[in-house]
Amino acid sequence: MTVFHFFNCAILTFGPHAVYYSATPLSEYDTLWTSIRASVVYLITSLVKLVCLATFLNVSESDTFDPYQELLKALFGFIDVAGLYFALTQLTHRNISQNHKFQAVGLGWAFADSVLHRLAPLWVGARGLEFTWDYILQGLEANANLVFSISLAALGSLMWLRKNKPKTLIPIIYTCAGIVATMPSITSYLRRGLGWHLPKVVGFELFSSLLIAFISWQLFVACQRPSN
Repeated sequence: MTVFHFFNCAILTFGPHAVYYSATPLSEYDTLWTSIRASVVYLITSLVKLVCLATFLNVSESDTFDPYQELLKALFGFIDVAGLYFALTQLTHRNISQNHKFQAVGLGWAFADSVLHRLAPLWVGARGLEFTWDYILQGLEANANLVFSISLAALGSLMWLRKNKPKTLIPIIYTCAGIVATMPSITSYLRRGLGWHLPKVVGFELFSSLLIAFISWQLFVACQRPSN
């Protein structure tokens, strides 16, 4: 039963990444190498962010919400944006369109995040003797993060790669990107500041990820329209 529970949680956590790759044109255009390199960039970015957090943040013994510490975390969260900028603009990609490029980068980014932050807890905890919903919720949280990562990559491609975008949409694009980049601090405030339990936080993440994805899609479509 414990092994069965582990495999169920693992499929819920990592399966959507494989489904997204195989069900979209990404597999037809052989963008796997782009996703792998984006994953490597994510790992390097996470190492830099970890060093910054360990250097400038104090270890708190209590689980209360500290606005100063969370502000620093939010600022360091923009290191991810810098890493995503490098993955989108500096890595050499095969002859793929901008649509496929940001999806491949976002997919690799999200997969590396799931492996780095969720594989070890799954392996240690989901094989335990006692059933718990925590790892199922963790899998749902990984799905929300997949949507967030692809949405942020789409917004990044509009910010850095799309030159002829309407000027009226630029503030909206940057605002949405800032919200996605600071989402870990937002969810931390909901958990420790407002006392939300994990199911409620995951529900918020799933809803907000779908909302951001819809807005990002509308912005991407609007920027592709020919200007008059």
